[in-house]
Amino acid sequence: MTEIVETRPVLDFHAHTLISDGELGPAELGRRAFVNGYKTIGLADHVDHSTLEHTLTSALIACRALPTHLGLNILAGVELTHVHPDQIEDLVTWSRELGAQFVVVHGESPVEPVAPGTNQAAIEAGVDVLAHPGFLTREQVALAKKRGVFLELTARAGHSLTNGHVAKLALEEGTNLMVNSDAHDIEDILTPEKQRLVALGAGLTQEQYLAMMDLVGRWAESKLQDGLGE
Repeated sequence: MTEIVETRPVLDFHAHTLISDGELGPAELGRRAFVNGYKTIGLADHVDHSTLEHTLTSALIACRALPTHLGLNILAGVELTHVHPDQIEDLVTWSRELGAQFVVVHGESPVEPVAPGTNQAAIEAGVDVLAHPGFLTREQVALAKKRGVFLELTARAGHSLTNGHVAKLALEEGTNLMVNSDAHDIEDILTPEKQRLVALGAGLTQEQYLAMMDLVGRWAESKLQDGLGE
């Protein structure tokens, strides 16, 4: 049996910089990601009402200034984090009005006290990515399919405890999946092989992994073609 070693580039849409609680600036994160085998990285620093505008502004500046120097695509997004469910829809709308190319919501991870109802509110708002959503329900997974929401399989310890649950329901319902790093420091940056192993460890077959990456790649290209907000 031939051993498979992944060589296709990493696509990762959940990475943090020192703009919020990451350890690296956008330029260093981008350079290290490129060396690790990335094609596209999404900056998704933590925000709430008080930090959204200046955090996203910094990400947009980085995305405009850095790609030609780094050799990879960078998308400017945000991760709405520990926001009350009743406020998520308004913040998703505001993020996009400010120019966010994608919006992540910090889902109901089993290792953090995220407010109940966050997953449901994020899906109903049509967020781009629901990060580490924990024990979401089959009904929520089906709704995510209708709303075009990607469910995250995360490489981050702790949050990853429910990857198998998320993958199983998503595969059964035909809901979009993506593998992200939730990177905060150097050790969190993925390699092509680690991204593949996160997917297979969650229960995807090699064929399902390849199909997932093709879909994520097309989604990323559409976001890049839309261009940065002014």
